Amino acid sequence: MAEKNVDSLGSNALTGKYELGRLLGHGTFAKVYHARNLQNGKSVAMKVVGKEKVIKVGMTEQVKREISVMKMVKHPNIVVLHEVMASKSKIYFAMELVRGGELFSKIAKGRLKEDAARAYFQQLISAVDFCHSRGVYHRDLKPENLLLDDDGNLKVTDFGLSAFTEHLKQDGLLHTTCGTPAYVAPEVIGKRGYDGAKADLWSCGVILFVLLAGFLPFQDDNIVAMYKKIYRGDFKCPPWFSSESRRLITKLLDPNPNTRITMAKLMETSWFKKSAPKTITTKEEVEFESFGIGKKEKIPETLNAFHIISLSEGFDLSPLFEEKKKEEKEELRFATTKSASSVISKLEEVAKSMKFSIKKSDSRVRLQGLENGRKGKLSIAAEIFSVGPSFLVVEVKKDGGDTLEYNQFCRKELRPALKDIVWTSPAETPATA
Repeated sequence: MAEKNVDSLGSNALTGKYELGRLLGHGTFAKVYHARNLQNGKSVAMKVVGKEKVIKVGMTEQVKREISVMKMVKHPNIVVLHEVMASKSKIYFAMELVRGGELFSKIAKGRLKEDAARAYFQQLISAVDFCHSRGVYHRDLKPENLLLDDDGNLKVTDFGLSAFTEHLKQDGLLHTTCGTPAYVAPEVIGKRGYDGAKADLWSCGVILFVLLAGFLPFQDDNIVAMYKKIYRGDFKCPPWFSSESRRLITKLLDPNPNTRITMAKLMETSWFKKSAPKTITTKEEVEFESFGIGKKEKIPETLNAFHIISLSEGFDLSPLFEEKKKEEKEELRFATTKSASSVISKLEEVAKSMKFSIKKSDSRVRLQGLENGRKGKLSIAAEIFSVGPSFLVVEVKKDGGDTLEYNQFCRKELRPALKDIVWTSPAETPATA
């Protein structure tokens, strides 16, 4: 976090990069302003947090956690954190400006029709599942933390109470009581250890109920009485709920976390899968379909020095020279003495075994998954370079989809399949007896 010499909003400018405008909203510890990036003219939401207040109430770790989480979870249904800056007295979060307001405001006008509720719920689950795949648990899911953009797409925000997998105690459970009472799972209230993923799913169940009903499942003026209802899972679905939605909500609001529906089973239910949102064709999919049309290519003859240095081991050594964590890498590189056609044949075998579509030319191959993953269809590009008449370098990189799914694909499928054609230096080849 870079230190900046700006301690007040009075100048109406921040570090010469942002121009701050009207106040959009405020909470106990932060104010959010409309701001304009002076370099590109784009609008952002600038969340301003006072350091003194944060330190006074012991929330320093919570703010650090929110920054770490938002940098980690980049997803279409999660608010984007562009950058974080600080002065001596304030912390500035430059965030995606989401103009459609809170989902809560929409519910306040009355319950939603089932198809509309399902569409929002599908986007919520997509974002929450993505967080869980990164070992992040939100722990404060509620309509007030769900925003809508200009197109009506849902955006999850406010990761201040989130937890990482490394926060688990020795029993593998979380132990901090947090969240908003009406949306909190019974095991969290009970101050027993709890599974962050299952607790988030309970909150998702409460949100779904509210979307369909227009009111909370567990209500009582006396908070102790409300907690007792939550413990027992004591709620009633209104008569207008469909039988399928009723079944799903009952499984989500199961007070026993051990028998509560899992994320995987939830996404397989007929209610959830019904009338899925229209899939927007991505730029990568358009490029995949038009790949190689009207083009005849030859293998390039040029490589830079870094490529060649990287060849001392079959697969690339670039992680040693780059800041990006190995698990976040989106490309791999290897050398081979096999022909370009042999490399392409190997990639075709992988595509066939994994049910990927494939497009190819003389020096490039594109693979694309048939099913949507956490961030759309996984798309992989491979390009072949020539160093000499019988020595090639192949670069494989993610061209679309989720980085975690790409890395798992490379580790479990691609690397083992390519092992036979990867070149290793004679010094690394085991001596035969």
